[in-house]
This record gives sequence, C-alpha cells and structure tokens, in this order.
Amino acid sequence: MLMPKRVKYRKQMRGRMKGNSLRGADVNFGDYGLKALDRGYMTARQIESARRAIVHEMKRRGKVWVRVFPDKPYTKRAAETRMGKGKGAVDHWVAVVRPGRILFEIGGTDDAVARAALNRARYKLGFKTKIVSRDGLGEGS
Repeated sequence: MLMPKRVKYRKQMRGRMKGNSLRGADVNFGDYGLKALDRGYMTARQIESARRAIVHEMKRRGKVWVRVFPDKPYTKRAAETRMGKGKGAVDHWVAVVRPGRILFEIGGTDDAVARAALNRARYKLGFKTKIVSRDGLGEGS
C-alpha cells in the first residue's frame, strides 16, 4: 500500500477541494490516461486496486504510470466513542483529486487493450472519470 515514508506532521486538517487541477492535467508519459471529472479523496487501497486491474488486463504488456500519491493522512475516531478526547488516530492515507487530474497513464500497447484496461480501473474509483489519449480525443462517463 502506498504511503509516505515519513511526514513532518502526523495529522492534517481536511481542507477544501475547490477549483480544478492545474498540475498533472496532461498526458505526459504514456499514450492513454484516466482523467478525473469529479473531486474527492482517492484512498491508497483504491489506487492499488485500480493499478492491479490495469496490470491484469494488460497481461504484462506495456507500461503503467501512477500519477497520484496518497500523502494526506485521514484520521478517524473509533466506533461508538464519545465526543471529546482530541482528534482520532490516522486511519488511512488519501490523495486529493480535483477535476482534470490524470490518475493513471498507459503506454506501449494498442488502443483496444489500453481502453479496456482503463475502463476496468474506472470501476474501482468512487468518482467519474474519462479515458483520454495524448492527441486529446476522450470518452466520458
């Protein structure tokens, strides 16, 4: 599972996710990419699950780039705990995803395999995405 090796502060505030993604909004490494259309948190489990789905569909052909990293700690209180007593412990790690962000990229494989692999990864995520290519032609959901 992806997580930072060490962080300066153990706990962070949630913050706001307004605006669109400015960085990481273009397909830079591969030929096809999976672009976020909604905003939300992408957990480390979702990233790994989608990555495995892509690799399984591609059958060890081509290359996969993961363009998001879960660097935000998400805290949670234990179930049936009374209020007070401070902030909860870190439960899992998330990546903040804004609209326009490229999540995964695929290169070195043909069009049909790449689209099938990215389509399978779309089911693992909790927000709307679309498949885009380097030349800009996309397919929405």
